[in-house]
Amino acid sequence: MTSSTSAALPLSAHGWNEDRAAEFAFHAEAGLTPALISRVDRGRCDVLLADPESGELRTVRADTRPVGDPDPVKCPCTGDWAAVDLAAQPLPTVSALLGRSTAIVRKTAGGRSDGQVLAANVDTVMIAVSLAADPDLGRIERFLALAWESGAVPLVVLTKADLVDDADFIREDVEKIAPGAAVLTVSAETGEGMDDLRAHLSGATALVGQSGAGKSTLTNALAGRHAMAVQETRSVDEKGRHTTTTRELIPLPDGGVVIDTPGLREVGLYGGEGVDLAFADIAAIAERCRFDDCSHRSEPGCAVAAALEDGTLPQRRMDSYLKLQRENEWIASRSDARVAAERARKWKAVTKSMRGSSSPTRHDPRRTR
Repeated sequence: MTSSTSAALPLSAHGWNEDRAAEFAFHAEAGLTPALISRVDRGRCDVLLADPESGELRTVRADTRPVGDPDPVKCPCTGDWAAVDLAAQPLPTVSALLGRSTAIVRKTAGGRSDGQVLAANVDTVMIAVSLAADPDLGRIERFLALAWESGAVPLVVLTKADLVDDADFIREDVEKIAPGAAVLTVSAETGEGMDDLRAHLSGATALVGQSGAGKSTLTNALAGRHAMAVQETRSVDEKGRHTTTTRELIPLPDGGVVIDTPGLREVGLYGGEGVDLAFADIAAIAERCRFDDCSHRSEPGCAVAAALEDGTLPQRRMDSYLKLQRENEWIASRSDARVAAERARKWKAVTKSMRGSSSPTRHDPRRTR
């Protein structure tokens, strides 16, 4: 067993395994240390690693700039496995990132089509939805599409169940729009449903949702300590404040980790197949359409149109599905245009360079005597 492998063994409780060790072998030969990024700030991050001498886990501040990438999706984020140079000065540096098994990527806020990674290498995406206000089914569908697209398993958690009398009825409504995902009702204040929630978690879990959904309270309950600050929601509309300002990885007492994330006002999708998975019920209906390329608008024998007509498929859900599909198509078109523009710039630079190198050297009469 190599020293780097033995030094990484304490990280096994947080997801380090033989596959990671095999991928890290190249970096081990360079004298680097495996670490788990637990928090990222501008140009800096906290990494969790096993001390080479004591073997105990400790948190080290590191510089992330050596692996800076113009593409924000490829920049270091919470949950990434990293190769760290502990001997670097003035700070240890993150020299490389290992491949991601999963990644939660959303479109950045506003009209841009860039992506932003919320968390990496998670097994479960826990979507927190407060029962203190009427749940927005369309927003939940967005979060589900985001979760499915990540490659992780989505889990919808309806929080603050102690504040309502009809939590089970609401859960049944949410289950109808969450095919393939478990839906739980919990109260971190009373402990209701928390044992069931813990049974659904394993490995790394990312916690997403709007401000005021009770994410930090859930994190503290799962961690068994006051790991994250908590603020009260506004009583007038049950809206929350941005208590969590960065994505932070919190180890859990029974193994595994939870990554608490800031509240998301916008849940822009970043392309892919997440929408189809989130609306698997519509996909199943569409399989019965007469034509494989049915647009579900005016074609004869459209099973989706028939389901809308007889009420089997609610119009609201179909409208939500079409809206998210259009957003995906827009992102795909912007991404294709960006790739094409970058390719054109590269070829222009190459052509200019080739023309310069092939141009004949002009005779300068001033150099002759």
